[in-house]
Amino acid sequence: MLIPVLIICLSMQAQNKRAADYGIRFGVLNPGRNNAITDVPGVKVGHVTLKEGNAVNTGVTAILPHSGNIFQNKVPAGIFAGNGFGKLTGVSQVEELGNIETPVILTNTLSVPVAAEALIDYTLGLPGNITVMSVNPVVGETNDAGLNDIRRRVITREHVLNAIAAADTGPVAEGNVGAGTGTVCFGFKGGIGTSSRILPESKGGYTVGVLVQTNFGGILRINGIPVGIELGRHKFMKITEKYKEDGSCMVVIMTDAPLDSRNLKRLAARAMGGIAMTGGMTSNSSGDFAIAVSTAENLRIPWSAKSMYQEMTVLRNEEMDLLFEAVIESTEEAIINSLFAAETVTGRYNFRIEALPVEKTLEILRKHNIIK
Repeated sequence: MLIPVLIICLSMQAQNKRAADYGIRFGVLNPGRNNAITDVPGVKVGHVTLKEGNAVNTGVTAILPHSGNIFQNKVPAGIFAGNGFGKLTGVSQVEELGNIETPVILTNTLSVPVAAEALIDYTLGLPGNITVMSVNPVVGETNDAGLNDIRRRVITREHVLNAIAAADTGPVAEGNVGAGTGTVCFGFKGGIGTSSRILPESKGGYTVGVLVQTNFGGILRINGIPVGIELGRHKFMKITEKYKEDGSCMVVIMTDAPLDSRNLKRLAARAMGGIAMTGGMTSNSSGDFAIAVSTAENLRIPWSAKSMYQEMTVLRNEEMDLLFEAVIESTEEAIINSLFAAETVTGRYNFRIEALPVEKTLEILRKHNIIK
């Protein structure tokens, strides 16, 4: 059996332009320096990409909320399921305790078990965790079987650990990388996308960053324009014939705003608004999940002092609106970035998924005065 070529992406690789590079603007808030989830201080992202001819197009993406021992310094978290056809691990404990204790891993559907096992190994092996007897790994997925021989289950424990080791701050590679290597979105090549928003100083100056793994369907819209209809490609083109159900979308949200788990779940729910803005429709077989995490240092929970959490200062309900808007805008732009960055891929049996035709898309947006 051939051994897949392993590519570890440490930082931004040469890639296609992003939506903002063409003058496309989403919403009213300003993006961060890199317009990426890593604009949230301390957040790191790492990819491992696996490719072997047309048979293997898959990978792993790791998102770390901070560089310390996450198990010993847990971070508040909330999870929202827009449509629950998915294999997200760790949901019940996050729902119960309101925190995560490992990095977040994204991969393909059948590699969730090995990714969870790798996260357990990673956590047990950290200094200071010698007495740890229980770990709640958080692993999300989408199904890349169209472009990837998913039954081979080529992803290994080492690939997951390498993605964690490769994680870094700064620009984030998008498109056909990591967990987005074999994904499809709106009938075009999908992938990894990211974006961020900065709140005004008068509203706390907090940063919200989003990373998506796009593998879902619907009718593509960009800034409200029905691009999928005008390109003649969308889920319901031949509505009188049987059409393929599709999914899913994983959304990871990081913010330095001091939020408790309840408001983080509310924040995660707003990611579905961002998906809807792009024309996504959370189909029957779509696993659409959002994980929201606060990286605020004063909210990190030492394992031996969980009760301290209740004494920490967090934002009130009435202070959430701009954070909600930031998540919607960032999710929308991250999804579109995943499409702009992706490239055409031919999978097994010559199954070919074309990249979004960028020039035709730009022509449509110019016609509707979205860009000049």
